[in-house]
Amino acid sequence: MTLDDLRVFVAVCRAGSLSAVARDLGCTQSAVSQHVRRLEKQTGTSLLERHSRGVVPTEAGRIVQAAAADGIAGLDGALRRVEDLVRGGGGTVRVTTGATTVRHFMSEAVVSFRRSHPEVSLEFQTENSSRSCFDALAAGDLDLAWITIGAPVRGIEQRPVMELPWVLAVGADDPLAGRTGLTPADLADIRHIRLPQNSASRAHLDTALAESGIRVRSDTSVADWDTALLLAELGLGHAVVPALPGWQVPGSDGPLRLVPVPDLPPLAVGWAVRRWAALAPPALVFADEVARSCRARAVGQQ
Repeated sequence: MTLDDLRVFVAVCRAGSLSAVARDLGCTQSAVSQHVRRLEKQTGTSLLERHSRGVVPTEAGRIVQAAAADGIAGLDGALRRVEDLVRGGGGTVRVTTGATTVRHFMSEAVVSFRRSHPEVSLEFQTENSSRSCFDALAAGDLDLAWITIGAPVRGIEQRPVMELPWVLAVGADDPLAGRTGLTPADLADIRHIRLPQNSASRAHLDTALAESGIRVRSDTSVADWDTALLLAELGLGHAVVPALPGWQVPGSDGPLRLVPVPDLPPLAVGWAVRRWAALAPPALVFADEVARSCRARAVGQQ
């Protein structure tokens, strides 16, 4: 059993496919299978179950996957820190975020961090859901993930930074635009622009509406919050979205209005890491700077 065997096995478990991993690694499917077979020979049991749509780990495979993923992530982090030490530079902070996260949550912090730490490199990787961010962290390639805070995830530490209240985004000429606040019951007749598929924010909102006994009709869905706002501004529907830092609630004098829905449970957002204690100092400083900036902007818009 080698470290490469473990890396390949973890990749197969995440992808659910031997052929997909082979394509990613630029090798044959047979070569990938050999890595798995060596592990199965070492453990004395089958680690994968093969199905028509791919493979899934067995109970024993899940145990090996969890232990290997934790160990590989820690080792990769240590190797990056050693590399930074050897090169003598300021290091690199690697962050995974949603498509619009940097603009809404990190723009001021990025500028401040760059001024105070010009020797540190910043790398951003876009993911389309909190689940994808968790997978990227577990793969060991990243330091920080900005996520919607949710249920505990094995091998991941989550730290809330702020809570976002919900608002209804509507065009300025919509009958609801003049309201100073709405209840969940007021949303029953809206033409809903749904939030991104499989996103934690959409799941959070759907659960909150269901618990209020509200069912909304929808014929439109979007890939990000900004697109939901644009469609609402164009009069193509109503978007229930989190009130992001810096937004004015209620809305401005422009074509879009943001009407608070205070009875919906707020959406908690913040950082996720593998282990806070293992983060390099630049990553800790950047995480703290983003948190400080977000909280300051939230106070400023109250």
